[in-house]
Amino acid sequence: MPPKTRITKDRIIQAAIEVAKQSGYESINARTVSAQLHCSTQPVMYHFSTIDAMKRAVYAKVDQLHSAYMMTIPPEQDPILGIGLNYIRFAVAEPQLFRFLFQSGYAEENSLLEMVDSEELIPVLAAMQEGTGLSMEKTKEIFLTVAMFAHGYASIIANNGLEYNEKTVAKHLERAWNGAVLAATQGGEQA
Repeated sequence: MPPKTRITKDRIIQAAIEVAKQSGYESINARTVSAQLHCSTQPVMYHFSTIDAMKRAVYAKVDQLHSAYMMTIPPEQDPILGIGLNYIRFAVAEPQLFRFLFQSGYAEENSLLEMVDSEELIPVLAAMQEGTGLSMEKTKEIFLTVAMFAHGYASIIANNGLEYNEKTVAKHLERAWNGAVLAATQGGEQA
């Protein structure tokens, strides 16, 4: 007799990510995840006592995937432009996961101003600081400007309000970046 397949917490999280990709984070529940795993709901509920706990674990995993996606930049591309474009590309490639991350209310930070001080953002800010040679305070100002711009583009695209055109988006993102750097280096007003 073959051994029973063990349904692990990691497998449940992966299955829930697939459910979210296919039909949105709102569809994550014991029934949809167990159907994805071809098992009963019992293993799902064994590992997660509530659906909210499962969604929070899935959110954390998707956030890690998003961070890795953003930081995967071709060597020939400017790192700052690459991070911004990858943020938008993620919304193009995974609109349901983008909405889960940024439009579901599951983020620990309540605003962009809180996010700029989060631990998860340290690698992004460090890459930006290296690219500008400015202080971390100025780098955060630049990040906020560019992040608002990139997030606006990504949100509109993820919600089917705009067709993605890489060349146009890159040009606009570069202008936002250059303007933010110029304002930071010339002592522009604080955000």
